[in-house]
Amino acid sequence: FVAALQCLPPGPRAVLILRDVAGLTAAEVAAVLEMTECSVGGTLKRARAALAARLPGADRAPAPPPYSARERAVVAAFTRAVEQADVDAILALLTDDVRLAMPPLPRAYQGLPAIGRLLRRTAFRAGRRYRLLATHANRQPAFGCYLADPGIPVLHAHGLLVLTLAGDRICVLTRFTDNALLPRFGFPRTLPSGPGGG
Repeated sequence: FVAALQCLPPGPRAVLILRDVAGLTAAEVAAVLEMTECSVGGTLKRARAALAARLPGADRAPAPPPYSARERAVVAAFTRAVEQADVDAILALLTDDVRLAMPPLPRAYQGLPAIGRLLRRTAFRAGRRYRLLATHANRQPAFGCYLADPGIPVLHAHGLLVLTLAGDRICVLTRFTDNALLPRFGFPRTLPSGPGGG
């Protein structure tokens, strides 16, 4: 993304960063850059198209708008599948070329077969159960993840998971293993065990 961003001219780059990264409204961007709202809209459209052409997966369907009904439907289906430990249902929500990364670990997994093996052998081994709390990170659906401990009546923090959507499917899962991120999203380190929590 950063490399592709550098290929944009300064004006479109500024508009794109202010609108899509900083989350400013078109009116706010117009005031900051001394443009009209109409020119902000046109510049943003061209900048997004130029950026998308340089990014991997440029041919994918666009993500649904943040907080939209379509996005909420994907989030709800993903939450159900994870909390029910239904690996087949999780895989059905992913694109064929899906990628899973776990920063800062250097390893990444690509494609449904590799991610399916990882989920079955590691994430959901020995009856592991999770609870997800939904939020947004960088305008993408995200979750505070909690892992059930059968011997203790609490769920322990298990990182932050961010989804990148392509249409109604998930094309990238990024799992941040650092539990210190959770308080930044208003999430606690533990949750009481209960429905959906194991």
